[in-house]
Amino acid sequence: MDLNILVITYWKYSDALIQTYTLPYLRLIKKVNPKAKIWLVTQEAEKEKLALRGPSSKDPFIQHVTYKYSPLGIIGSWNVLWMILSLFVLMVRRKIGFIHTWGTPAGVIAVPLSILTDKPLILDSYEPHAEAMVENGTWAENSFAFQVLSKFEEWQSKRAKFVISATEGMRNYAREKFDIEFENNFFVKPACVDLDLFGLQLRKKSQLLDELQLRDKIVAVYAGKFGGIYLDVEVFDLVKVAIEYWGDRFRFLLLTGHSEDEIKEMREKHGIGDEVVVQKFVPHREIPNYMGLADFGLTPVKPVPTKRYCTPIKDGEYWALGLPVIITKNISDDSDIIEEEEIGYVLQDLTLKEYKSAVEKIDAILSDDHEKTTLKIRTIAEQYRNFSLAEDVYRSIYGKI
Repeated sequence: MDLNILVITYWKYSDALIQTYTLPYLRLIKKVNPKAKIWLVTQEAEKEKLALRGPSSKDPFIQHVTYKYSPLGIIGSWNVLWMILSLFVLMVRRKIGFIHTWGTPAGVIAVPLSILTDKPLILDSYEPHAEAMVENGTWAENSFAFQVLSKFEEWQSKRAKFVISATEGMRNYAREKFDIEFENNFFVKPACVDLDLFGLQLRKKSQLLDELQLRDKIVAVYAGKFGGIYLDVEVFDLVKVAIEYWGDRFRFLLLTGHSEDEIKEMREKHGIGDEVVVQKFVPHREIPNYMGLADFGLTPVKPVPTKRYCTPIKDGEYWALGLPVIITKNISDDSDIIEEEEIGYVLQDLTLKEYKSAVEKIDAILSDDHEKTTLKIRTIAEQYRNFSLAEDVYRSIYGKI
């Protein structure tokens, strides 16, 4: 029997969350069940109606379906309704038997579809999104978006045939929040990393060191953005402390989509010279080459309660390259791993004193047996971020169908 799956996301196709956090797992589903045929739903700013883009040359088993993106809200509700109705027709015509949703916002579409078609729902990347948006100040607790998503998170938790979370802690969260007791239908799958793509052979590539003038520098790297769930001012406070500690030996490699003007404004507010911040925007396939130029990585996730249940992709990428990490406290299992294994520093507070402690810890790590430390951190990535962990999960769900 053919395995026809509708995969629903709330992201655009070019987003790293599709390229690194969705497509690799769809390939694993295909691996564990070669008969799998997948329709992947993404939301694009430029698309105004349903469009079947067809399969890609790299993944011919995936049909790409696009919609115009609208944020959750009153206006966005009409777009969601249109998606539900048109995807219902698609499921009937294509005889799709499973709905697999990435993230709880996509579950707003998936739950009604599952009910209308009476098809099983698989929740992937299961973590609290609505509560996180309030904690980081994006939504108000009385907002329409929060109220809607909160209710849908409860409904999809109860409706799901299988639930896949990044951390074991989501089992307790669902019990306390929704009075749901998951049993054999709950799986843990961390944010895995392509350990071949992010390999130690990419460390300190000579040509790029010269091109970016990073040779003989102590380089911190951050691959991401500022605002929302991420810190902003605090990152530049930490950078300022690093400059005071290491002087002209220090550089901050920033791999981001922010404009140069945005970064310049933040840099100048902190009195940081333009020679210190090396800003680049590169496609994800090139990220490993640039990330490998660093001596340590930053994971500046806001330490709000719900971040205990997420797993930052960048930590696994840093670890795969053998980089120690400065991270905020209570982020997934990662903060505990970094502290217990002594492969970085966990910020207990967002203070100048803590930033100095972090810099001193990183300096001590870099001054120790560097090759030994690099290999140790790489082993952590192999243990906690290996795609074999995800393959086992998907084999349990799809392997026997």
